[in-house]
Amino acid sequence: MLSLAMGMRQSFGLLQPHMTRDIGITAADFSLAIALQNIVWGATQPFVGMWADKYGTRPVALTGVAIYILGLVFLRFADAAWMVTLGMGFCVGLALSCTASNIAMNITVRTVSAAKRGAAMGAVSAIGSLGLTLASPLTQSLITHFNWQMAVVGFLSLACVMLPASFWGSKADSIPAEAIIGKPQSVSDAITEALGHKGYRVLAIAFFVCGLQLVFITTHLPAYLDICGMDPTTASNTLALVGLFNVIGSYLFGWLGDRYSKRMLLGGIYMLRSLALFMFFSFPPTTLTTLIFGAVLGTLWLGVVPLVSGLIVHMFGLRFMATLAGVAFMSHQVGSFLGAWGGGYIFNYFGNYDLAWKLAVAIGVVAGAFQMTMNVQPSERMRNKLVVPT
Repeated sequence: MLSLAMGMRQSFGLLQPHMTRDIGITAADFSLAIALQNIVWGATQPFVGMWADKYGTRPVALTGVAIYILGLVFLRFADAAWMVTLGMGFCVGLALSCTASNIAMNITVRTVSAAKRGAAMGAVSAIGSLGLTLASPLTQSLITHFNWQMAVVGFLSLACVMLPASFWGSKADSIPAEAIIGKPQSVSDAITEALGHKGYRVLAIAFFVCGLQLVFITTHLPAYLDICGMDPTTASNTLALVGLFNVIGSYLFGWLGDRYSKRMLLGGIYMLRSLALFMFFSFPPTTLTTLIFGAVLGTLWLGVVPLVSGLIVHMFGLRFMATLAGVAFMSHQVGSFLGAWGGGYIFNYFGNYDLAWKLAVAIGVVAGAFQMTMNVQPSERMRNKLVVPT
């Protein structure tokens, strides 16, 4: 479920050059749709998390797949900017709240012991990235041999496979959650506790930068390479490498998170990403440097997910993990909105991406420094370790 949901979402950028030519939308129109997708995803994620914590992940996941399919139908028949915005923006954004990393991690943490949660979340995040390795070359092949509309039909086929995946995966709902630590909490109590924790606030703000960097790349790298006159397959192959190397990076950082400081690992990811962006955009791209960039970025791609989820469980426990991860993820998606829309706006205004990548580098370094110094002490309720029978 996670693999296909993210694989399709991260391949939408390959459609941009063809849609702008065929249906007359601008780069800013396309960027706005992707930006709306990310802000809808982020704005609805806390509420979807509350729904999952209260009723289980099965109704959430199945509803999300249905909405994903509806959004792709709108995109397939799009002939104006509003249809692109409604399908790829609003519908897919809402669907991702129900099918992507937050719900997948909520399922995963229930299935293993606390000592192995980091590695398990890293494994799911890693396998989740394989969808990009599949979706990106499939998309480019269908565009090359047919058109972008046929590529969306290919997405629809993948979305249908998500239905049984979401049904089987959500069987984890039958596994009981941990005992309540401290006095029983409501959702509002859990959110208040988290927002009052300085470390959680730093975590959420740094997560903003993560979203900005990643969505800027997936949305605008294909267009940037097209402007540079490179073969379109370079963009699709680079995105495929991102997905492939994320398999290594996600599991690696999940495994390391069980053994070393999660905050230091997170900060290191943000700083290394910024270094990779700086090195790539400082020189004219070639096929080789672009592929190397994809491999490096892929290693640093979704390794943040098991680390962020692990820190939330460490600080506040498992009971409201989906809700608290959803609130933090809302910050991530505000960054994603700015990465998608802001990149397109800067390009339209200046005629290049120079300012966009410089900003992405600068804030990544700042976020990494703050992340490394965040307070990771468990909440007072968790420190008291008063177990109340359920």
